[in-house]
Amino acid sequence: MTAFSRRAFTTAALASLLAACAGQGTKGTASDSGTTAPRSRSSHRTVPAEDARPLARSVPVRLLVPAIGVDTPVIRLGLAPDGTVRVPPVTADDPAGWYRHSPTPGQTGPSVILGHVTVGRYGDGVFRRLAELHRGDRIVARLENGTAAEFAVTAVRTVPRTRFPADDVYGNVDRPELRLITCGGARTGDGYADNVIVFAALSGAETPTPGER
Repeated sequence: MTAFSRRAFTTAALASLLAACAGQGTKGTASDSGTTAPRSRSSHRTVPAEDARPLARSVPVRLLVPAIGVDTPVIRLGLAPDGTVRVPPVTADDPAGWYRHSPTPGQTGPSVILGHVTVGRYGDGVFRRLAELHRGDRIVARLENGTAAEFAVTAVRTVPRTRFPADDVYGNVDRPELRLITCGGARTGDGYADNVIVFAALSGAETPTPGER
């Protein structure tokens, strides 16, 4: 991770997430069950592979989370003029967004993908059911170079947005990891009370054969 990326993580990301949780939805709220998420009904579990080798840098273009029915394009998110991290636009198609100053999925370090829990008049957001994930659930990030980076959920946490664990989310790690982040908890006057954070580690990858993308 570059020095600029590290500074962007520690000084801008938290503020952007709090802004993303402010007043965006019209439907119900996500679970505020504390640090333990409800068990998903998916039977497809996997575990991080200790020998999973880091992947070459390649931008994510699609994200699949089968246990909660997510299959979404991924856009790139940079910094807003005020120095905070941009969030995905509030639109009917509601894509997830990868923070482009974080590692790409499969590189060593925490790759960060944000998504909305609700999208105003459009209803449920792409990460509406994020809190339903459970340890071992599978996440696939399809990369621009044709590789499918597979991750296994290691933890799901719902935390008060006033006590966002920035070091746990953005701190350096010695293996390829993934963070999926959205809003959660009860609706308040200025948005949602909590953040839902999914932690995952690389479990494997499917790479294209030579000449294929």
